[in-house]
Formats: sequence, C-alpha cells, structure tokens
Amino acid sequence: MVKQISESEFDEAVKSGVSAVDFSAVWCGPCKMLGPVFEKISEKYEGKINFYKVDVDEAPNLCQKLGIMSVPAVYLFKDGAQVATNIGFVPEAQLEAFITQ
Repeated sequence: MVKQISESEFDEAVKSGVSAVDFSAVWCGPCKMLGPVFEKISEKYEGKINFYKVDVDEAPNLCQKLGIMSVPAVYLFKDGAQVATNIGFVPEAQLEAFITQ
C-alpha cells in the first residue's frame, strides 16, 4: 500500500529500511499512468519495502533539496540515504526491476 506523505513527514518515513517514493503531481499525465503501477508493486512487496507518494506541489522545499526537476520521479532510499532514481513513466516490469535492484 502506498502512503501519501507530506514534506514534514518525509525524513522520518525514509529513515530506516528500504523506501520507494513516487514524487508526482495531480496535473501530470505520466504521473497518473504510473500511480496504479506503483500501487500494484507496493502490494506485492508489502512488509519488505516502504512505498510513499509525495505531491511535488505541496513539497517545494523537499523537491529543491533533492533536485527534483521532472515528474514522475521514483526515488529509492536505504536507511535515509538516496540510492537510485528513475525519472518518467516506465512499464510495470521495468519499475519493479528498478525498485527491487
């Protein structure tokens, strides 16, 4: 299950374990396409990987800190450290391979 988090919840959410964070916007077409794919993968890896969604319009400081320039952007974190980034829409198999790398 994907949990919507705010800018203020971000650091606490990704500080331990492996987290996949979907940075998206409600006005973004590719984000709308990626959302259901991200949700499906989150159900498959529930309990192993934390899945979060952040609305970039509601988190400008976080986006600036992470250097997010395009959405959708899926960032992987391990124990609070960013370890990988995927920009743009990708099919389910490719997104799952990226998240489980």
